[in-house]
Amino acid sequence: MKEQEDVRHGFDSGKAGRRAECDGGGLVMGSRYAARQEFTGTLTGDYYDQGSPPWRWYRMESLTRKPADFPFEAVWCESESLFLIDE
Repeated sequence: MKEQEDVRHGFDSGKAGRRAECDGGGLVMGSRYAARQEFTGTLTGDYYDQGSPPWRWYRMESLTRKPADFPFEAVWCESESLFLIDE
Protein backbone atom coordinates (compact mmCIF):
# COMPACT_ATOMS: atom_id res chain seq x y z
CA MET A 1 0.00 0.00 0.00
CA LYS A 2 1.37 3.42 -0.98
CA GLU A 3 2.00 5.90 1.83
CA GLN A 4 -0.19 9.02 1.85
CA GLU A 5 1.56 11.99 0.27
CA ASP A 6 2.64 14.83 2.52
CA VAL A 7 -0.19 17.37 2.90
CA ARG A 8 0.40 20.87 4.29
CA HIS A 9 -2.55 23.09 5.27
CA GLY A 10 -2.51 26.87 5.38
CA PHE A 11 -4.46 30.11 5.10
CA ASP A 12 -4.03 32.87 2.50
CA SER A 13 -5.61 36.10 3.79
CA GLY A 14 -5.20 37.66 0.34
CA LYS A 15 -7.65 35.14 -1.13
CA ALA A 16 -10.16 35.07 1.76
CA GLY A 17 -13.51 36.57 0.75
CA ARG A 18 -12.56 36.91 -2.94
CA ARG A 19 -15.06 35.92 -5.64
CA ALA A 20 -13.63 33.41 -8.08
CA GLU A 21 -14.36 30.88 -10.79
CA CYS A 22 -12.71 27.50 -11.22
CA ASP A 23 -13.06 24.73 -13.71
CA GLY A 24 -11.83 21.21 -14.01
CA GLY A 25 -12.82 17.66 -14.66
CA GLY A 26 -14.55 15.38 -12.25
CA LEU A 27 -16.86 12.46 -11.77
CA VAL A 28 -20.47 13.14 -12.70
CA MET A 29 -22.48 12.34 -9.57
CA GLY A 30 -24.44 9.12 -9.92
CA SER A 31 -22.49 7.90 -12.94
CA ARG A 32 -19.21 6.32 -13.98
CA TYR A 33 -18.33 9.21 -16.28
CA ALA A 34 -16.24 12.35 -15.96
CA ALA A 35 -17.10 15.75 -17.41
CA ARG A 36 -15.97 19.36 -17.41
CA GLN A 37 -17.25 21.14 -14.31
CA GLU A 38 -17.42 24.88 -13.60
CA PHE A 39 -17.90 26.63 -10.26
CA THR A 40 -18.31 30.21 -9.09
CA GLY A 41 -18.19 31.14 -5.42
CA THR A 42 -16.25 32.79 -2.61
CA LEU A 43 -12.80 31.67 -1.48
CA THR A 44 -12.36 31.01 2.23
CA GLY A 45 -8.57 31.49 2.19
CA ASP A 46 -8.04 27.90 3.34
CA TYR A 47 -5.71 25.84 1.18
CA TYR A 48 -3.65 22.70 1.18
CA ASP A 49 -0.51 21.72 -0.72
CA GLN A 50 -0.06 18.11 -1.77
CA GLY A 51 2.59 16.23 -3.71
CA SER A 52 6.06 16.94 -4.97
CA PRO A 53 6.18 19.38 -6.58
CA PRO A 54 3.19 20.58 -4.55
CA TRP A 55 -0.21 21.26 -6.07
CA ARG A 56 -2.15 23.95 -4.18
CA TRP A 57 -5.91 23.57 -3.68
CA TYR A 58 -8.16 26.43 -2.43
CA ARG A 59 -11.54 25.98 -0.73
CA MET A 60 -14.50 27.74 -2.36
CA GLU A 61 -17.90 28.14 -0.63
CA SER A 62 -21.16 30.07 -1.21
CA LEU A 63 -21.35 28.50 -4.66
CA THR A 64 -23.49 30.46 -7.11
CA ARG A 65 -22.60 28.19 -10.05
CA LYS A 66 -22.04 24.45 -9.82
CA PRO A 67 -23.07 21.30 -11.72
CA ALA A 68 -26.79 20.50 -11.35
CA ASP A 69 -26.25 17.29 -9.38
CA PHE A 70 -23.33 18.54 -7.24
CA PRO A 71 -24.52 17.86 -3.66
CA PHE A 72 -21.84 19.73 -1.70
CA GLU A 73 -21.75 23.26 -0.25
CA ALA A 74 -18.05 23.74 -1.05
CA VAL A 75 -15.38 22.58 -3.49
CA TRP A 76 -11.56 22.46 -3.56
CA CYS A 77 -10.12 24.18 -6.66
CA GLU A 78 -6.63 23.59 -8.02
CA SER A 79 -4.75 26.91 -8.11
CA GLU A 80 -3.96 26.77 -11.85
CA SER A 81 -7.70 26.44 -12.62
CA LEU A 82 -8.74 29.30 -10.34
CA PHE A 83 -9.62 32.76 -11.71
CA LEU A 84 -10.35 35.74 -9.45
CA ILE A 85 -13.31 37.70 -10.84
CA ASP A 86 -13.08 40.78 -8.62
CA GLU A 87 -9.62 41.92 -9.73
